Amino acid sequence: MAMPEYRSEVLLELEQIPPEFLPAFLKLVRAFREGVTFPTAQDSFRQGWNEALSAQTRPVSKLWKDLDVE
Repeated sequence: MAMPEYRSEVLLELEQIPPEFLPAFLKLVRAFREGVTFPTAQDSFRQGWNEALSAQTRPVSKLWKDLDVE
């Protein structure tokens, strides 16, 4: 949950946005939230599975190539 001081600041900013710009602001807020949250394990697995099925893979040797591991 947002800390109270940030929540009140965000609400104050929101009140200053003209009504005709609220739909664009809502899109911006949703895009931000989606960009900073991690996908669920189920979503990550689903994406990996789809990539594997569509041959979007790399050999393990290439994945380790640039790592400086002994």
